[in-house]
Amino acid sequence: MATSCSLLLSTLFLHSPPSSSFPNGSSPRSSPPISISLYPTRSTRRCFRILSKLPLDDTEHDNTLLLPPRLSAVKPFLLLCTSVALSFSLFAASPAVESAAAFVVATPRKLQTDELATVRLFQENTPSVVYITNLAVRQDAFTLDVLEVPQGSGSGFVWDKQGHIVTNYHVIRGASDLRVTLADQSTYDAKVVGFDQDKDVAVLRIEAPKDKLRPIPVGVSADLLVGQKVFAIGNPFGLDHTLTTGVISGLRREISSAATGRPIQDVIQTDAAINPGNSGGPLLDSSGTLIGINTAIYSPSGASSGVGFSIPVDTVGGIVDQLVRFGKVTRPILGIKFAPDQSVEQLGVSGVLVLDAPPSGPAGKAGLQSTKRDGYGRLILGDIITSVNGTKVTNGSDLYRILDQCKVGDEVTVEVLRGDHKEKISVTLEPKPDET
Repeated sequence: MATSCSLLLSTLFLHSPPSSSFPNGSSPRSSPPISISLYPTRSTRRCFRILSKLPLDDTEHDNTLLLPPRLSAVKPFLLLCTSVALSFSLFAASPAVESAAAFVVATPRKLQTDELATVRLFQENTPSVVYITNLAVRQDAFTLDVLEVPQGSGSGFVWDKQGHIVTNYHVIRGASDLRVTLADQSTYDAKVVGFDQDKDVAVLRIEAPKDKLRPIPVGVSADLLVGQKVFAIGNPFGLDHTLTTGVISGLRREISSAATGRPIQDVIQTDAAINPGNSGGPLLDSSGTLIGINTAIYSPSGASSGVGFSIPVDTVGGIVDQLVRFGKVTRPILGIKFAPDQSVEQLGVSGVLVLDAPPSGPAGKAGLQSTKRDGYGRLILGDIITSVNGTKVTNGSDLYRILDQCKVGDEVTVEVLRGDHKEKISVTLEPKPDET
């Protein structure tokens, strides 16, 4: 019994040196024992109570209790083997180790099902969203040095593995240089592939490795419903990869392009927070597919007021395909300049007043008359367009809406009010001139 207890004592505590090695024969029990188990089990505590009643110094009993004299030389080896075996059994089988591990590993946060879906959507789509910096050339007033300084920023998303990035035109307007930052913070110089001012869409291209480009999944916007959840990812105020949520507040809205004033139709209205810097970022549905490009907000203060607008993906897809293939969008025009709608309303008539119809344009070739002054300086009104192909025209938005449904080369019948009578004129539509 003394032999077994002495071996177990050597396992549970650091082995004590002989008393002869201490000055004045003092006992080593003044040194505190070092335990190998932070959380002793019931059986271990029972061993501690038994061992605490035995002398720690077993030097005088070595020859009688522990080993025969002829085997005393192998005592350290046997003690080492016993210690290793018991230590392994304690750490492998004892629940104390499991409780210690549970103390170190944090308990996973419990999330609701909808929260988990939102987190997963953000994690899966964030690598597709990019940060765009608009750089402009400025000259220092004192040194006359030419500097390249940021003049704006916005968002965008990866369209394909060839490095095409889709964003808003107003994000890149006036830029002398553009830089795109991916989700891993790598930055690349971007080139403009093409843009469509009328629909506020632009396509850039970067030379990045294909393994860093994750195209965003493209959905459809034709079957959207008011009330369904939407998610906006972007870089508001320069804070990269910010997620905001909301619902579709309205469909088939119409806004005007900031560059040309041409109407953008079938726009999605959402209450998801869209702030400066979100422009060009994706609007996603609950399945994580692209349904629109965040482009504008209605706010007197310039910050989000709960009324944001996104260009539907069905409109964007056709524009992007043309820009990637041809570098421009081929859109038909009449080739006229017309007066603001308020001016026509003051005249008490309904329609589009032609201010200028250049002779080289399709309207000028067909014979539409411009507004001009006579020899006495009196204003002579030009033709007032009242309908196209039988569809009534009351303002400029109506005219643009009709032309968006036509193709280059189509022949349309334009009904005009000339003086006090109406005339019908056939006009062959021509492509819009290239923009630089």
